[in-house]
Amino acid sequence: MKTPLLGAQMLLVAFGATTLVPLLTGIDPRLALLGAGIGTLIFQICTKRQIPIFLGSSFAFIAPIILGTQQFGFSSTLSGLAAAGFVFILISAIVKLRGVAVIERFLPPVVVGPVIMVIGLALAPTAVTMALGKAGDGTQLVDPNYALMISGASLATTVIISIFGRGLIRLMPIISGVAVGYILSLFLGIVDFTPVLKAQWIDIPKFITPTFNWQAILYIAPVGLIVTIEHFGDILAISNVTGKNFIEKPGIHRSLLGDGLATICASLFGAPPVVSYGEVTGAVSLLKTYNPVIMTWSAVFAIALAFVGKTGTFLLSIPIPVMGGIMCLLFGAIATIGLNTLIHKRVDLSIPRNMVIVSVTLVFGIGQMAIGFGDFALKGVGLCGIVAILLNIILPQAKPAVKTTL
Repeated sequence: MKTPLLGAQMLLVAFGATTLVPLLTGIDPRLALLGAGIGTLIFQICTKRQIPIFLGSSFAFIAPIILGTQQFGFSSTLSGLAAAGFVFILISAIVKLRGVAVIERFLPPVVVGPVIMVIGLALAPTAVTMALGKAGDGTQLVDPNYALMISGASLATTVIISIFGRGLIRLMPIISGVAVGYILSLFLGIVDFTPVLKAQWIDIPKFITPTFNWQAILYIAPVGLIVTIEHFGDILAISNVTGKNFIEKPGIHRSLLGDGLATICASLFGAPPVVSYGEVTGAVSLLKTYNPVIMTWSAVFAIALAFVGKTGTFLLSIPIPVMGGIMCLLFGAIATIGLNTLIHKRVDLSIPRNMVIVSVTLVFGIGQMAIGFGDFALKGVGLCGIVAILLNIILPQAKPAVKTTL
């Protein structure tokens, strides 16, 4: 029974982040669990069950999903998410034919860094609005004093666990923050348990199918390019943890293919994109459990939970300030990852070329610049990603300084 129990524990580590994405984007959390379970099994098939990785909901797609749903509707947004999966597959084929170096050429840190920052900062106003207990239209859902108390407790707990936590608990800052905020909400009497009590134990999630929409595809698909860089980092991390070179065997092209097919599959029934999870890699390192079969059990448990009706209604009963507190840290953390990409790779922003790429990308992304004609418009993360890539290709590389001697 050791392997199934380890599988359940790995799912617990990924549970908070996996269900947080649908809660922030308005998707049924059970669909996210189903997508994560099925996606992990697809990934294992593509990688010949050699890599101990669990696939969960991707934070990088939170902003595109929310803003895409507002502009095109959720069904159309799903077609954009599926297109992002096809981008993964396309890059997988390119890496298979040309090697990893070709990706580094078109997606250097000066491109990836600012786009990741945009992904995190684009929804900063939404995080603050939710932390204050307000809906997206400004309607006050929770008393402002209670809202600040709850969101502050959630944020503080997440920060404390992230910095001072030890052992397995350190890998679960999000679920810890949500738990504290939820318990405080119970004491304050703002949790409605009625839907949870009425929900059935066994229930099939309500599936949503994508509707083809070119605008949504061009808006969201470029995010797939950026997430591939995150994928490279995850595979490198799990390779270092296990002492095996998964980039060579079974091959980074296989893992990219697995992520792409998993994302396409999830979008076909209304789940958010699923990608390799760093949280689970941390748990693998801590527990020294390198058997990929453990992730198979995690996937099976995730699929089983997706058909428990009370799971979704319980998660949806979490008050909005709880999620707002978590988002204040989460979106800032995503932006910090982009900034760290520039710092870690030593991108010199005193060079005019680099300064132009970063500056234009940030302003276009955060300012919601739109370019289009008629009913067609490309903006947000999709636009700034394309602009960053094009600027990197068009602008000439800085020439090395010529040394002179007297």
